[in-house]
Amino acid sequence: MMKKTVLLLLLMMTLLVSAQQKREFRGAWIQCVNGQFQGMGTQKMQQTLAYQLDELQKDGVNAIIFQVRPECDALYESSIEPWSRFLTGQQGKAPSPYWDPLQWMIDQCHARGMELHAWINPYRAKTKTTNLLATTHVAVRHPEWCFDYDGLKILNPGIPENRDYICQVARDIVTRYDIDGIHMDDYFYPYPAAGQQIPDDAQYRQYSNGIKDRGDWRRYNVNLFIKQFYETVHQAKPWVKVGISPFGIYRNKKSAAIGSNTNGLQNYDDLYADVLLWVNNGWLDYCVPQIYWEIGNRAADYDTLIRWWSQHAAGRPLFIGEDIERTVKFGQQAQKRTLSQQMPGVQGTVLWYAKAAVDNTGNYGTVLRQNYWRHPALQPQMPFIDKKAPKAPRKVKPVWTSDGYILFWTAPKGKNWDDVATRYVVYRFEKGEKVNTDDPAKIVAVTPNTYYKLPYANGHQKYTYVVTALDRLQNESKPAKKTVKL
Repeated sequence: MMKKTVLLLLLMMTLLVSAQQKREFRGAWIQCVNGQFQGMGTQKMQQTLAYQLDELQKDGVNAIIFQVRPECDALYESSIEPWSRFLTGQQGKAPSPYWDPLQWMIDQCHARGMELHAWINPYRAKTKTTNLLATTHVAVRHPEWCFDYDGLKILNPGIPENRDYICQVARDIVTRYDIDGIHMDDYFYPYPAAGQQIPDDAQYRQYSNGIKDRGDWRRYNVNLFIKQFYETVHQAKPWVKVGISPFGIYRNKKSAAIGSNTNGLQNYDDLYADVLLWVNNGWLDYCVPQIYWEIGNRAADYDTLIRWWSQHAAGRPLFIGEDIERTVKFGQQAQKRTLSQQMPGVQGTVLWYAKAAVDNTGNYGTVLRQNYWRHPALQPQMPFIDKKAPKAPRKVKPVWTSDGYILFWTAPKGKNWDDVATRYVVYRFEKGEKVNTDDPAKIVAVTPNTYYKLPYANGHQKYTYVVTALDRLQNESKPAKKTVKL
């Protein structure tokens, strides 16, 4: 009986591994607003982040969403907003020894074949635990642009200058940094607090634009911002992906026929975020609903919600935000993975949050690296931005060097952003094996380099190595082949 059980488990593992997709967004959020880096110091924070990236790379993660603007501040060098207290402990104080966390993370992620998406909180100007704002902070310079709500300061979405201001910040980041994406989470209008009203009467009188319903007007404000934000980013750099991570419920069925069979807070009604409108109008490049609940939750069932989002929001690449700790608590990693693979509209997962995977909570990280994300994956394609593949790598050749046996190649020719190679995929096939670049199990590296160190053994075994080029949107070239003896 024991032998049969072991064989069955091995078969299930094999089937799950073979079911891996070659293209899948495998993200992880690295947050700073929880204070995990605050006052840590340059060297210690770099060591911590490098360790997290190494572990996440082993887990199969291919995109990092790094929080760089939690409260109209900066974890990067900015002439617009002050340094974040979540970095140095004091808002406006530069790190010492000096460094730029965003630039450092871009370099570190790209060296590991990962994308880096800069995560900003658009409207939040002060968190509940911040007591002192720098003199250069927008809420100090323009207090009339903000309102206070439940211990927070919020840039009022009803004021046009705030849309322009946030887009100015985004343009600054996108223009100066080689990021792969820019990302917003679920904070638009503030989460409702009992007994409190949003103080926007004056703005409604001034800017109502004939809209009779206050809720419709607030959604109109956010819609204007999302459209302007998307256009701002793509005018600066067409290849930078705009991602939004909304709260996990769009609307409940009792509020609207299109809603899900749930009973929780609603994006549309409570946060004034009409996510489906943004998806259907093409005002974002990917959507990551935060479905943090467990399968079977009475108010917000994960099974119900992943099916709903797959059905209604697949007009743009759809990835699922998954809470590691809750998934582990209910022992549902396998069930959620199966559901995700079954949904035709779902093209990836983003882990909340990175440290829980790094700490291997409930063996979650081990299962990823040994099973579900055992082999590398490329990013999902975004043909609505660019669908043309770059040319193939040239002059693929193995060379003996002082550092060992190295496979070298030359970058293909390309002039524009949409045909220049930025990364390469290296595949390996055994003698007599058919070359099939659709099989992710054959990928041995995704690298920005134009070389790959070969695992030389004894020079008797023949292998065919295949190298393809990827552009900024990870469109893949035709293969270039070379047979070598290892």
